[in-house]
Amino acid sequence: MANYTAADVKKLRELTGAGMMDCKKALDEAEGNVDKAVEILRVKGQKGVAKRESRTTENGAVTSLISDDATSGVLVELKCETDFVAKGEKFQAALATIAQHVSATAPADLETLLASEIEPGKSVQAYVDEANATLGEKIVLDRFARFTGGYVGSYLHRTNPDLPPQVGVLVELAEAGDQAAQVVKDVAQHIAAFGPRYLSREDVPAELVDSERRVAEATAREEGKPEAALARIVEGRVNGFYKENVLLDQAFAKDNKKTVQKVLTEAGATVKNFARFRVGA
Repeated sequence: MANYTAADVKKLRELTGAGMMDCKKALDEAEGNVDKAVEILRVKGQKGVAKRESRTTENGAVTSLISDDATSGVLVELKCETDFVAKGEKFQAALATIAQHVSATAPADLETLLASEIEPGKSVQAYVDEANATLGEKIVLDRFARFTGGYVGSYLHRTNPDLPPQVGVLVELAEAGDQAAQVVKDVAQHIAAFGPRYLSREDVPAELVDSERRVAEATAREEGKPEAALARIVEGRVNGFYKENVLLDQAFAKDNKKTVQKVLTEAGATVKNFARFRVGA
């Protein structure tokens, strides 16, 4: 029986910044002695991670992986401190390896992903911690998306031609139609450019809509709008909110005379899910 508690593991993680499994192994080796476990992790090159915990990770990259039959796909973001590391081969290899692992194992959430075994005896968290030590920067894996069951496609955008993609979009069509490949590409590019927050009006939280209505009404009154026109003005401004934030209501990037919904309807396609990651945002 291990001679340490969950509190000891937590303390060791706080002291060293090392992954949970590495902390447990170190405590096993140290027979529960936290100070000795710290020394063990230092020898293994993990302590440097702690010094980087307070640093920001505003750089990094995104990647996607789509199955050959386009019925599943993943989008993964890996963050780091500098663009120099982000465009390096080791960082890119780590990102690709994690994406392949997500695709193969279909983790339910981030916690499950980080705890899963990416190499024999090594968790994803330990793999990321190794990248911290090897690359000398804080490396963070804190989000991914995986869709399966529909027609899935992706788009990766480089905000700087000298850097890896920093904006990634994953789209799943529930109904694809004959133009599925082109539709999913066009919609993914649109999402990358316009950054909708919600798929449909039904996805917008009711409290947020109520807040928009209150603000719209208060603003209209402040502007001295006539009482009889308030309801119409408020509805117009709430609709403006939808057009800005809801994918299906947005004017389509390639033809702003049509909404995204109209483009999808004409193509016989329906968007089921989408995810958009912008590094650092």
